[in-house]
Amino acid sequence: MANSIKIVIPMAGYGSRMRPLTWSRPKPLLLLAGKTLLDHALDQFATIPNLKNAEYVFIISPNQGNQIQEHMAFAHPDKKVHFIVQEKMQGQSHALLLAEEHLKGPFVMAFCDTLIETSLEFLREEIADGVAWVKPMEDPRRFGVAELNSDGLAVRLVEKPQDCSNNLVLVGFYYFREGQDLMKAIREQIKRKTSLKGEYFLADAVNIMLETGMKLKVRQTDVWLDAGIPAAVLETNRYLLEKAHSGHAPSIGDGVTLIQPVSIASGVTIRNSVIGPHVTVGKNCDIENVILRNSIVDAETTIRDLVIEGSLIGRNALLQGKAEQFNLGDDSDFIR
Repeated sequence: MANSIKIVIPMAGYGSRMRPLTWSRPKPLLLLAGKTLLDHALDQFATIPNLKNAEYVFIISPNQGNQIQEHMAFAHPDKKVHFIVQEKMQGQSHALLLAEEHLKGPFVMAFCDTLIETSLEFLREEIADGVAWVKPMEDPRRFGVAELNSDGLAVRLVEKPQDCSNNLVLVGFYYFREGQDLMKAIREQIKRKTSLKGEYFLADAVNIMLETGMKLKVRQTDVWLDAGIPAAVLETNRYLLEKAHSGHAPSIGDGVTLIQPVSIASGVTIRNSVIGPHVTVGKNCDIENVILRNSIVDAETTIRDLVIEGSLIGRNALLQGKAEQFNLGDDSDFIR
């Protein structure tokens, strides 16, 4: 790999499926297994060749993107990041075209709300024009799939196939050997007006590249985690906690039981409670007389006298009473 690689993460969406949590902050900054979703997304690239010289390209929204810039400056000050603002939501291809000046040479692209486990060491010697990561799924019909030829190369990407004969689902993780080739295809896509509901999708641009002779390999991953909807976030939290099985253990008093795996941040106070399994608690929370299972509670939140399961609770919230399930945004109160 002659050029230093770029790592591209489009994240300009509204995060509407994760509201109310995303009213006050972008989805990439939601808490998940002790870190932000964005931090977990960045972990995917740990094995990329020459990572220390990699440049990051973040495509952000105009309304909450500043929070992502602030997070990167605080949590990842050594990373070189280019921020591109997508003023209008016109799809994935449009977002990448906005970043064209930074996409010369090779780049890896991943969507922020999907996480996979893969090694990227092979890219050091990769000579194909591109690689698309896939995961075999029993029912691929609500996803996109890659159709392969007899040599195992992709010949077409198909959105929402009508049958299950091809189960290689595209996970939203790609490598392109030359970014400018993709830019040329996106321009052709826009010229053809190949869009859906006003948005230009990356798969259509890749199909144009395939039409003109692109050599696109596929690479399977066994682990594909979703963080796009509340139920999936909790499932991903469970997986990541099980994998790490080492949270930050708080100083707790008598009458507290922790059922691992849990992740408890610094500054948390817990009294007379049962926490876990599969619970993430953010910094400086205050929890008393609570049973908390399979949930994420973000920083500065106070919970009293509750049994809570399968819930997402934002920052600086106050909950007191008797209830069992929440999807509660930042700065909210629930008192019964």
